[in-house]
Amino acid sequence: MDEKRLEILERAVAVYMKYGIKSVTMDDLSQELGMSKKTIYKYFADKNDLIQSIIEMKVGMDKAICQNCVQQSENAIDELINVSKIVVETVGNVNPTVFYDLQKYYKEAASLFYEHKWGFVLSMIQNNIKRGIEEGVYRKNIDCAIISRLYVASTDQVMNTEIFPWPNFNVAKVFTEMIHFHIRGMASDKGIHYLKQKMNNEQF
Repeated sequence: MDEKRLEILERAVAVYMKYGIKSVTMDDLSQELGMSKKTIYKYFADKNDLIQSIIEMKVGMDKAICQNCVQQSENAIDELINVSKIVVETVGNVNPTVFYDLQKYYKEAASLFYEHKWGFVLSMIQNNIKRGIEEGVYRKNIDCAIISRLYVASTDQVMNTEIFPWPNFNVAKVFTEMIHFHIRGMASDKGIHYLKQKMNNEQF
């Protein structure tokens, strides 16, 4: 990818995460990035193209990060915690209106994000559950199809400002609590013991 194009994408993400998508015009973005609109339009046809490109970039990055976590993690619980830490770092101070704006005004990009969640993420969680059962850190009687879907559905609700009004509820904190709840609900006695050790040794 062209370095300038990548720079615009990465810096635009930070702006949208802070202020939301709808409220930031291309003039605003130009000012925030300290570059002319002509430069931005050299790489992106319009705002829709920019938003679509951002989601494509984020989806690609998420896949690579998750796949790396699977390979580097000691067990299924470790894997889920490592993935969750990265998510928390990403959405830590995000303005939840980003997700509302995406769904309402940028349906093509929202569709790509939806397919990512209910395709790649769902499959990853299903594999995580199977791994955990095989390793003995998850209960043997877990219904993988149900629990994996509950997980993906829960991630949507973390961003729901009607349930968790922003800024009264920090997105990162809500997501962390959801993960604790999710893992503990799946964990066997062996898994709970490992989780307690993990939480004592690390800030999570």
